[in-house]
Amino acid sequence: METQRTTLDITKTSATRINEVDFDNLAFGKHCSDHMMICDYKDGKWQTPQVLPYGPIPMEPSAKVFHYGQAVFEGMKAFKDEDDKIWLFRPEDNFKRINISAERLAMPAFPKEYFFEALETILELDKDWIKKGKGNSLYIRPFVIGTENGVSASPSSEYRFIIICCPAKAYYSNPVKVTIAQKYSRSADGGVGYAKAAGNYAAQFYPTNLAKEKGYDQVIWTDANTHEYLEECGTMNVFFRVGDKLITAPTNDRILDGITRKSIIALAEEEGVDVEVRRVAVREIVEAAKNGALKEIFGAGTAATIVPFLGFDFNDNYYELPEIENSYGAKFKKMLQDIQYNLAEDKFGWTYEVK
Repeated sequence: METQRTTLDITKTSATRINEVDFDNLAFGKHCSDHMMICDYKDGKWQTPQVLPYGPIPMEPSAKVFHYGQAVFEGMKAFKDEDDKIWLFRPEDNFKRINISAERLAMPAFPKEYFFEALETILELDKDWIKKGKGNSLYIRPFVIGTENGVSASPSSEYRFIIICCPAKAYYSNPVKVTIAQKYSRSADGGVGYAKAAGNYAAQFYPTNLAKEKGYDQVIWTDANTHEYLEECGTMNVFFRVGDKLITAPTNDRILDGITRKSIIALAEEEGVDVEVRRVAVREIVEAAKNGALKEIFGAGTAATIVPFLGFDFNDNYYELPEIENSYGAKFKKMLQDIQYNLAEDKFGWTYEVK
């Protein structure tokens, strides 16, 4: 992949903050690396991107993002191999998806050359924040917000595109217990579920808190119309293994087109696993759990990679999943990470070396 080189305004930090961070005990997303990118959209065009020391940004209280929620984001990771080379995983998919999300919220598309040059510049400046070894990464958060001043209910005419980075380990350190939603919904037909809109996640917090009060880590969301079909889990796509078959819901305007999800499907098909992308009924999974056909459930996403489920609750009945050897979740997590950390051949052309 080639992108046109442009000119960024770069101001380097005068002093790194890396020594303030305990890399052995990281809280996900808590510490940000030394530099960030800011690019403003004014007068109908994106201005020159600026790479600056990470820090606060001044904003008017009347900025439209605070009032009408014009905000979209992406989640990416940078990995460092044993030769100190830095790799991104399917970054073009992230670039395309943030512009798809932006379009749904009436926001302007961001230029590809700005996106990739900003990423490469920040990762070169902050390369010491990327630690080697499986499980270590630099989480990358590109996001766009409406910044025009004024509280009229209309799209902003000004925007700010920002990229920040956080050193990260696994989002979930242990398997999780989940409950199946029967009242609340993550998204609805014709809505913004397929976009990474900030408000999608805010709307999940309350029902997730209710689930946590009952001892569950996350919610498996169901369709808003009938609550009969399983869709996503928390902030992840979700896979079900029934017998030796791997099943996941299709993407639509309610379900995010997850990059990890697509990668798992491709890896499974490469390995000869029978993969079905179709609607998954709650009653089907409950029945499979009762008769022993349900072998595993796991979530998939950039932050989590792949996280196994201990069991699930439905109608106040808890179904514990069996402990199995050679689980699909563990197998595909290893295959995926081997590619991400440049430990295995990338047959798919997913990796992007930062030079």
